[in-house]
Amino acid sequence: MTAEAIESGPRTGPGTSGTGDGDGPLRIALLTYKGNPFCGGQGVYVRHLARELARLGHSVEVIGAQPYPVLDEDVPLTELPSLDLYRQPDPFRTPKRGEYRDWIDAAEVATMWTGGFPEPLTFSLRARRHLAARRGEFDVIHDNQTLGYGLLGDLGAPLVTTIHHPITVDRQLDLDAAPNRRRRASVRRWYAFTRMQKRVARRLPSVLTVSGSSRQEIVDHLGVDPRRVQVVHIGADTDLWSPDPSVAEVPGRIVTTSSADVPLKGLVHLVEALAKLRTGNPAAHLVVVGRRAEDGPVAQAIERHGLSDAVEFVKGISDTELVDLVRGARIACVPSLYEGFSLPAAEAMATGTPLVATTGGAIPEVAGADGETCLAVPPADPGALADALGRLLGDAELRARLGAAGRERVLARFTWKQAAIGTAALYRQAIAARAATGPGGRR
Repeated sequence: MTAEAIESGPRTGPGTSGTGDGDGPLRIALLTYKGNPFCGGQGVYVRHLARELARLGHSVEVIGAQPYPVLDEDVPLTELPSLDLYRQPDPFRTPKRGEYRDWIDAAEVATMWTGGFPEPLTFSLRARRHLAARRGEFDVIHDNQTLGYGLLGDLGAPLVTTIHHPITVDRQLDLDAAPNRRRRASVRRWYAFTRMQKRVARRLPSVLTVSGSSRQEIVDHLGVDPRRVQVVHIGADTDLWSPDPSVAEVPGRIVTTSSADVPLKGLVHLVEALAKLRTGNPAAHLVVVGRRAEDGPVAQAIERHGLSDAVEFVKGISDTELVDLVRGARIACVPSLYEGFSLPAAEAMATGTPLVATTGGAIPEVAGADGETCLAVPPADPGALADALGRLLGDAELRARLGAAGRERVLARFTWKQAAIGTAALYRQAIAARAATGPGGRR
């Protein structure tokens, strides 16, 4: 359903609840400026949280821009299209004259032309206009890390915002990895939107985040009042991500999820570790779920160590194929320098595949203690990674023990049903706070 179709139709609510108080079902608008579940954690979050909220009996409508989210069951999607300036195969494209609809489109293109990233701001402005046309239809509005100026002020319902982790962390890691002054200037311009996100975050009444580590980063990096930030862990789809003894393990296989050109993901360190590992384990090889970079540190490391036949990139596979890929690996690895939560860690653990992970950011909150539910190593340490991978490859009993313990940890702590229950509780708190203070009030 398009936004234009809704705005020209009758003003009827999507759900049957009234005010959303008590224990009755809530009418929820879930906003996502970028929702493709195959290119990042935000899309996974929207898809699974919306499904589980619906299963709890709430009425959930996702309002999103390109790449549009893939949703389950009866969760409706309202398309709020941008100009889709970064779509493949023509990223950073110049729209044709007939594509421009209003001044927001012009601002989007102008920001892109000058090296910035416009989508958080422009989506927030379109969302504000859309929500104004549908005032009274929702009990709560949930923003998935847009943090744009358009979401400030009275939107007609209380606002809850998820911040997975401050993008200022990504910005600093990209600056640290920049090889020269020109590249650093480009990084600063691209991340200029983080100044807006910092200002907006400080004014939000209710912030939800996915880990204790992210909560501290939000307080420290964005200056948000810690009393306004609450943690609700996310999780794995434990029905999909489950053990299957019929899937044969591939000797020497290590699997990871990463984009080759994102320094934060630490893939270059895993490639360096693989080179060390193969001196004693020549069957060891790596499957990367993500896009191959044709140039840059990862591509250079693969070429330097002669690993072109030992590193495979896969992209665009189905959920079932992805799960079987992880099930068939001897080891799953999360080499990231930092993660706000790490869904790949939780998902791999849910299949019973033993995990090697760094201690970057919130990863230890998910993966657990070294030697109990995973093997943990410091970030950016290829030698430690190689040692841990070699230890697991050579010890079937340890692999079996860590794999079983990892799944039990996920089942006990990190499921989407638990995440939905905790999120709905925060919705009710936000509704109660708005009722007590009024639309413009502050806690």
